[in-house]
Amino acid sequence: MRGFTTLVFTISTLLLPLTSAAPTQPESEHLEKRAQPEGVDVNQWQGNVNWPQLWNWGATYAYVKATEGANTKNQYYNQQYTGSYNAGMIHGAYHQARPDKSSGKDQANYFYNNGGKWTPDGKTLPGALYLDYNPSGDPCYGLNQWAMGNWVHDFSDYYHDKTGRYPTIYTSTAWWKQCTGNNDSFGSNHALWIKKYSSWAGELPAGWNKWSFWQYTKTGPYVPNHDKWNGDYDGLVKYARGW
Repeated sequence: MRGFTTLVFTISTLLLPLTSAAPTQPESEHLEKRAQPEGVDVNQWQGNVNWPQLWNWGATYAYVKATEGANTKNQYYNQQYTGSYNAGMIHGAYHQARPDKSSGKDQANYFYNNGGKWTPDGKTLPGALYLDYNPSGDPCYGLNQWAMGNWVHDFSDYYHDKTGRYPTIYTSTAWWKQCTGNNDSFGSNHALWIKKYSSWAGELPAGWNKWSFWQYTKTGPYVPNHDKWNGDYDGLVKYARGW
């Protein structure tokens, strides 16, 4: 009996550290619950992305470039879009506008058919329209301010007809002023994704009194572009689901 008691005590002593130590919660589970959750946006220049690394760092969502202009696709779209989702992130696709190439409707249709669809699953963000300076010509793609506003409406209306959601609009205040004349007709039903590399988002384009997403740096860890959501994680899920 004495030997049996000693054996039980020894086994219990050996097991104690295994049963008393609480599992460590991954850091990302803490980060996704904070205000203004971190996200990233990527395109073909990032190639195959290490999504588990970004998830463990604290990124909770990703916008992935799907298409550009009238006929250009991101060749890494599948790895980036599916990989971010498989890592646990909320994901969404964006279209890089080229108003000099074709109509807004045509580009919205191309985007929709090549990665831009939306589903109300709480894990898929509505598509985004990426509006920035022309990388290879006139900053406003040869359109005057009135025509540019119409082009954006043309894209947005078609995308809304197809999905029931208005696209998130990515832009900078400077570009919006220069190329749309600071058009104020989008703020009531389009979420704003503001580009501003600073410690604060700064002045917003006309029509918006808040930003929803903020691209605050192009020199972030692991991938260049990092973003914040203007709210908590539950709010981000609601936006993905469709309110």
